[in-house]
Amino acid sequence: MNRPSIIFFGFSMAGAEVLHQLIEDGANIAAVYTYEDNPAESWFESVKNLARAHNIPVFTPEHLAAADVENIRKTAPQIILSVYYRSLLPEDVLKTAPRGAYNIHGSYLPKYRGRAPVNWVLVNGESETGATLHHMTARADAGDIVAQEKVKIDFEDTALTLTQKVSAAARRIIKRALPLLENGPAKGAPQDMAASTYFGRRTPADGLINWQWDALKIYNLIRAVTKPFPGAFYAEDGKKIIVWKAKPLAQKSGLPAGSIVSRKPFVVATGGKDLEIVEYEESAK
Repeated sequence: MNRPSIIFFGFSMAGAEVLHQLIEDGANIAAVYTYEDNPAESWFESVKNLARAHNIPVFTPEHLAAADVENIRKTAPQIILSVYYRSLLPEDVLKTAPRGAYNIHGSYLPKYRGRAPVNWVLVNGESETGATLHHMTARADAGDIVAQEKVKIDFEDTALTLTQKVSAAARRIIKRALPLLENGPAKGAPQDMAASTYFGRRTPADGLINWQWDALKIYNLIRAVTKPFPGAFYAEDGKKIIVWKAKPLAQKSGLPAGSIVSRKPFVVATGGKDLEIVEYEESAK
């Protein structure tokens, strides 16, 4: 008996991890929709190449056009699954899947709906996050929750290590939940939208360090946008200094915020205690 067909929309590390799991579990993947690879995003596995390596039809439109929607309709998937796909899927696409259209979001919903949840939880100094499988609706990250898993955030976690943790959680979720989807529509629990939080996309400019902040807040920003992201930065003598790694100190020099306390080690005064800059570079940009 043939298993229900799935059209997979996915990108980034979590998208690749979940696609690996679907392939490992022998899911009937009718097609994969993703994006063309970008050298600037080479830090995660290519969903496109993974699909091709397993002879799965793959499509890479930057935006779904009417022809793409028609192609999806003709493919007649039983299930739609989206993981870190960059665009909301139109209602015409969601309606093509009688067993349900689902998304995996990189937070423990209803908290941190929207863009860049891994970066935002670090910026805000959270101690945990998660991954959530939910029904897709016209409203982003607002559908009923099918399954989710919490992820502990360690003090040393960066955007990269936390992305790895959340992606692994997403893979575990789909391994557990795939039978529910294949026998779906899967039952879900409504989100408490009164308790939800929503965050928008981040830009490189959001990495600007404000030395009036305390050292912990600055540290959280640095680890939230360090490599492979653009990095936190400040200006010194007309140069842009990108800070890749730092640690808050127990001491407070009492110097004005932004003052250089010492160069070896490289310590800067903040609005609270001092911050040691462990790794940095000068940029002409």
